[in-house]
Amino acid sequence: MQKFSFHKNKGPAQSNRIALKGGSYSLVMTGIVLAILIVVNIFASVLPKTLTNYDISATKLYSITSNTKVVVNALEQDVTIYWIVQSDEEDAVIENLLAKYDSLSDHIEIVKKNPDVYPTFASQYTSEEVPNNSLIVVCGDRSRFVSYDDIYVKEADMSSYSYNTSFDGEGAITSAIDYVVSEELPQVYVLEGHGEKEIASAFRTQLKKDNMETVNFSLLNEDAVPKEADCVLIYAPTSDISTEEKDILADYVTNGGKLMVLAGTTEDGTLENLYGLLKDYGVEAVDGVVVESDREHYAFQAPYVLLPDMESNEITDPLINENYYAIMPIAQGMKIEDTSGAVSALLTTSDSAYSKVEGYDISTYEKEENDVDGPFAVAVSIACENDGQIIWFSSSDFLEDMYNSYSSGANLDLGMNALSSLIGETEAVAIRSKSLDYNYLTIDTSTASMLKVLMIGVFPLAFLGIGTGVVVRRRRKQNEPV
Repeated sequence: MQKFSFHKNKGPAQSNRIALKGGSYSLVMTGIVLAILIVVNIFASVLPKTLTNYDISATKLYSITSNTKVVVNALEQDVTIYWIVQSDEEDAVIENLLAKYDSLSDHIEIVKKNPDVYPTFASQYTSEEVPNNSLIVVCGDRSRFVSYDDIYVKEADMSSYSYNTSFDGEGAITSAIDYVVSEELPQVYVLEGHGEKEIASAFRTQLKKDNMETVNFSLLNEDAVPKEADCVLIYAPTSDISTEEKDILADYVTNGGKLMVLAGTTEDGTLENLYGLLKDYGVEAVDGVVVESDREHYAFQAPYVLLPDMESNEITDPLINENYYAIMPIAQGMKIEDTSGAVSALLTTSDSAYSKVEGYDISTYEKEENDVDGPFAVAVSIACENDGQIIWFSSSDFLEDMYNSYSSGANLDLGMNALSSLIGETEAVAIRSKSLDYNYLTIDTSTASMLKVLMIGVFPLAFLGIGTGVVVRRRRKQNEPV
């Protein structure tokens, strides 16, 4: 006979005790978890934003470069950044950037000044109009005003006849900090007296931004380059220098001076005395204007607007790494015959380039009998005696605003990198502004059709099939006998 065992039902009191015990345990664990979360949040709130905010933007809009860290970490004086902004009108990107500066150094203090409350505050430092979200950087008696228009920069796009907007907050603020803490600024002496062109506006603006002061001078009333000059700049002369001036410049670089030249073929031909400075270093100028026959090495269907190859160098590497191209219009070819290693080519043409000896009187781009075969260098760096240095760009129009715009700013960056290397300001290499324009993904018709089929047909049918299979399998399990 089969025996059955019976279990006593638990009484109400025992069930309540079990429920109370379980509820208490859950309450205690919930309290512990909440306490941990509160502690973690308090700890996270006191951490600098550099550790809690992550920049996932394509242009690294919320990040700062190593150049800024070098300048800020070297601070030994207190710097105050006054943020001129009305209440509840703070720009979020500027606020994030200022927080990063604040967290990088104890010497930096960010102070908001509401112009509605302090209407005359900004007039102590600038006579310019002060838009909302502008900045004033102060250290002791030195100050610099950074307008909102200097932070959000609009530049003309020559290819689309529109304007591109970029964020230059980091470059403007770092430059201002470097300016207010510097007692002596680099002196760039600009030679005049030979029909030199006016320095391009973008180049002049960048010189000021990188805290380089320019001084115009003439060698006609000097026996030597002034000792105060950290570098001599010869910018697009239209006539030649004299023999006496050539000798002064030659002595200057052999005694440790720094020289940067932008000079190409003129309407009168080669500047013999000026280019004579290069002969002592095994660099020979070729008469005429360089023309490219390789389509990949010239721009805008103009064979004289060169897209030269950039050779690896501390000056060119930042552009090479970012896949930028320099544009060299109306350039004079240079042949390097130096074997000592003192001359380094920065920009070179293709092997199929040639120099049209007619110069400005070109009647055809086709190669003719008297034309000189390439390849050529169109920019060189020369190491001279006693740590002197020459950097030479063989195009007078290299830094003109139009060609700089065509190169997306690469020409300006290359010129500033060269000048910065000459005066020894490695951290002054330009901090590029960050584009705020949309980057569109362009795909061909066949790829677009394939994506449509996948998104509209294949993927939905696949998910429908998977879902149907799951439902059928579950129903079969429910109907299986136990």
